[in-house]
Amino acid sequence: MSAAVQRLRAVFGYDSFRGAQEEIVGHLLDGGDALVLMPTGGGKSLCYQLPSLLRQGCGIVVSPLIALMQDQVDALLQAGVKAAFVNSSQDFATAAETEKRLLRGDLDLLYVAPERLLTERFLALLEHLHGKAQIALFAIDEAHCVSQWGHDFRPEYIQLSILHQRFPAVPRIALTATADALTRGEIVHRLGLDEARIFVASFDRPNIRYTIVERDNPRKQLLGFLADHRGEAGIVYCLSRKKVDETAIWLQTQGADALPYHAGLDANTRREHQRRFVRDDAVVMVATIAFGMGIDKPDVRFVAHLDLPKSLEAYYQETGRAGRDGEPAEAWMTYGLNDVVIHRQRIDESVAPEEQKRIERQKLDAMLAYCEAAGCRRTVLLNYFGEALDTHAACGNCDTCQTPPELWDGTVAAQKFMSAALRTGQRFGAAHLIDVLRGKATEKVGQFGHDQLPTFGVGADHDEATWRSVARQLLAGGLLYADAQHYGALKLTDAARPVLKNETTLMLRRQVIAKKTPAKSKQKYTNFAPLNLPPAHASLFDALRHWRGQTAREQGVPAYVILHDRTLQELAARRPQTPDELLAITGIGEAKVSRYGTALLELLSATK
Repeated sequence: MSAAVQRLRAVFGYDSFRGAQEEIVGHLLDGGDALVLMPTGGGKSLCYQLPSLLRQGCGIVVSPLIALMQDQVDALLQAGVKAAFVNSSQDFATAAETEKRLLRGDLDLLYVAPERLLTERFLALLEHLHGKAQIALFAIDEAHCVSQWGHDFRPEYIQLSILHQRFPAVPRIALTATADALTRGEIVHRLGLDEARIFVASFDRPNIRYTIVERDNPRKQLLGFLADHRGEAGIVYCLSRKKVDETAIWLQTQGADALPYHAGLDANTRREHQRRFVRDDAVVMVATIAFGMGIDKPDVRFVAHLDLPKSLEAYYQETGRAGRDGEPAEAWMTYGLNDVVIHRQRIDESVAPEEQKRIERQKLDAMLAYCEAAGCRRTVLLNYFGEALDTHAACGNCDTCQTPPELWDGTVAAQKFMSAALRTGQRFGAAHLIDVLRGKATEKVGQFGHDQLPTFGVGADHDEATWRSVARQLLAGGLLYADAQHYGALKLTDAARPVLKNETTLMLRRQVIAKKTPAKSKQKYTNFAPLNLPPAHASLFDALRHWRGQTAREQGVPAYVILHDRTLQELAARRPQTPDELLAITGIGEAKVSRYGTALLELLSATK
C-alpha cells in the first residue's frame, strides 16, 4: 500500500485516503471482488481508478452515461492519467483509434457504455487483452441500474454477469451511491458477486440541509427558497415534461438563468443545456429525473423538488447531487396529497408484475412516511438504508430539528376523517371529505346529499390546512390508502380499526411555521455559496477563480476538472511560492504542477 499512497499523492494530490478507500484499494490490488456503497461525493471513483494505475493492464469501467464518461476522462487527463472512453457520441474513426490505443497498452483506464461492451466484437477485443494479461480490473459504476426494483433500471446491466463468466480471474468492483437491502441483494445475484466483499460507507451527507414543506403556492414557495440561492448552481426537479418547461420559462422571467431538461427535448438541446450547467457557475437546471445521474459538478448548492419522488432511493440519489464539494447545500421539497395519487396511479396502471408493484407501493409508502416524520429527517433517511443511528439523536441540520413540529392528540380528528370517508362510501378524495367535515355547502356536497350526513360540519373547529395534514398523516401511517383506480378515493385499511374503536391513541404532528432566517451572507469575492475564507484572502481567491475559468474555456472543459474550489481556497490561504509547495496543496499532483505551476506561482506572487 505504500506504492498506492505514493501514487495517490503524485497523481491525485491527496496525502491520505478517506474512509474505506484504502481498504477497498488494497482488496482490489490483491485480486478480490468488491461491492461498494458510498454516498455521492464520497470518493467512489478513486476506489477503481487507483488500482487500475497500480495493477498490470487497463481498467475497464462500465458507465451508463456519456456525460459521466466525458467528465471522468477530462478530470483524469488533467491529472496525467492515460484515459479514454468509447460510446455512441464518437465517430467510427475516433472509436477505432481508441481501441488501437487499448491494444497497444497505451491506456490506464477505458470507460465504455454497457451496450458497447456487450457486443461480440468488443468482448473479443477484451478476450485478446485478457490473453496478454492486460485487463487490470472491471469497474461497474452506477451498479443499482441492475435492479428491476430500482429507480434507474437499465436492462443491459443484467447481462454484465458475462464479465464474471468470461473473465473469472479479473477482479470486479461494483459501485453505487444508493441501494437498500433488496437492491444490494439483486446487485450481488445478477452480477455474480457472491464472493465479493461488501463495503458500506455511511450514507450521511451532513453538509446537506433537508427541508420539506406542504404545497400551498408552489411557485411562490420556490421563489422564497431560491431567494437565498441567487447566483448559485442548482437543480429543480419536476414530475412531468410540461411542468419542467413551464417552470423553466417562469424562472427565466424571475431573473434566473434557468434551463429545461427532459427526454422530450432533442438530443442536441439536452447536450447543450447539460454542457452549460456543468461548465457555468450559476445555471439552474429544471428537469425530470432524466437528468443528473453521473453529473460530477461539485458546486451544486441546492436541489429542489416540486413533486414527490417515487422512493427514498430516488430522493437520496437526486438530493445527493448537491454539495459534492462538502460545502453547505440544501435539499428542499414541496409536496401534497395529489403526488401520492399520481404515483399510485402510475404503479397500478403499469404492466409490471404484481410483485414489482407491491414493492413500488412499499417504497412510495416509505417516501410518504419520511415526509410526515415528526423526528429528525436524517435519522429516518439513514435508518431506511440500514444505517442504525440513535433514534433520539438529532442532526440539527433539517427542518424538523431546527423547528420541531408539535405533537397533538389527533385520535378524534382521525376518527372524524375516517368516518367521513366511510359515510360517503369511500368514493371521494381528501378535498371533498374536508369540505364535508368543515360544513362547506359546495355543489358537489349538495349533489350527493352529503350535507345531510352526521359528519357534515363536525370538523369546523379545524382549518383546511390542518385537515390536509391529518389526511397525509393517515396515509403515511397506513390507515388510509389512495385508490388510484378510483381517482384517488381514500379508503380505510385494517390498521384503521383500532383507532375507530378507540383502542389506541393517535398522536399527529402539527407543523410549526418556521421563522424566516436571514439570507446567507455573500462575501464580495464570490457569486455563489461562500467558502470559509478570511476576507484578507478574498481578492486572491477571486483572481484564482478567474484564471481557472479562463483556462477551462480555452480547453473546453468544466472549471472543476482544472482545480476544485477547495484547492483554490487552500492556495489563497497558504500562498505557496515553489513547485514543491504547490505539491503540498490538496488536489494538486505532479501533472498539474507541470501544466499549471508556472502560471499559478506567477499569479500567487502578483496578487496581494
